[in-house]
Amino acid sequence: MPDDLALLHALARDTAHTGAPARDAGHAGTSPARPGTVCSCVTAVLADRVDGTVVRHGAVVVKAHAPGTVPAEHILRTAVAAHPDTDGVLLRPLPFPGRTVAGRALTAWPYGGPVDPADPDAAPWEEAARLLARLHATVPPYPLPAMRAPAKAALAVDRMRRSGAPAPAVDAVLRAWRTVPEAITDTGHLCHGDFHLGQLVRDPAVGGRWLLIDVDDLGRGDPAWDLARPAAWYAAGLLPPDVWSRFLDAYRTAGGPAVTPPPSVPPARRPVAVTPPTTGDPWERLDVPARALTVQTAALALAKSTAEGRPLDEVEEVIIDTCSRIGTFRTELAPPAST
Repeated sequence: MPDDLALLHALARDTAHTGAPARDAGHAGTSPARPGTVCSCVTAVLADRVDGTVVRHGAVVVKAHAPGTVPAEHILRTAVAAHPDTDGVLLRPLPFPGRTVAGRALTAWPYGGPVDPADPDAAPWEEAARLLARLHATVPPYPLPAMRAPAKAALAVDRMRRSGAPAPAVDAVLRAWRTVPEAITDTGHLCHGDFHLGQLVRDPAVGGRWLLIDVDDLGRGDPAWDLARPAAWYAAGLLPPDVWSRFLDAYRTAGGPAVTPPPSVPPARRPVAVTPPTTGDPWERLDVPARALTVQTAALALAKSTAEGRPLDEVEEVIIDTCSRIGTFRTELAPPAST
């Protein structure tokens, strides 16, 4: 991996200094191709995980996508981010055709400032909601595969099972997982597939507006899954009710379709004993995805904490406890039999 990281840094440096980026935000320094010049660009490894390695050089970010990424699907997802219909919603990629490293597909992007985790009061929940509503209202411009959110929940459970995590906690997560139906509705909307606040950056070119990033899980599906993580955090007591209400209201006001229950889907019970906003009860659509995202988060927490040989932190404990409560409910997803 050190050699791969060095190559990614070199590619990011070359892209930043060749003038290729269409939206160059202005890096500090001059081209290393000019003898005697010194580059003083900011460089950093922004992420180095199995599912993606991301490096920055000045105004450019280069990402090595997960091993096993299907090339045809990857090309389509990246093309959606470059399509005019998603301008102002998704960060647009930079020209970077056909690049790979160690068999992993590469893409290049403008660097945009992320959400500051140290300032939760400034988190752009309303902006995020409006972006999701616009994304969900966009007709997919290409024949996309299904978005990967439901599949990622199942993969997280499998990873937990193999991790050797403590049996009582694993059993609690599996009981919650059994309340999630196997059949997942595909409503054909354009969905992000892995929304959280870490998937937002400031546009470096147009007034610092917020944009969504990371199209690895993007595809067709039920847009309720893009609201599932904040819904799950709200249900677990980790997201304040006023923040949840602001997020949901902004999404609805922007015309988002995720919480407009279709007539064919009967109400489902809420995952925990909370009182969500009552106008057009969102839990008719969010209940199942929120359960699944709670299970996914808990399963990954158990797998990672076990691999790292550390106890669960406070937030992880809350998520495991929420799974315990979910497992005590039985959700009826079909209309009652006529008598």
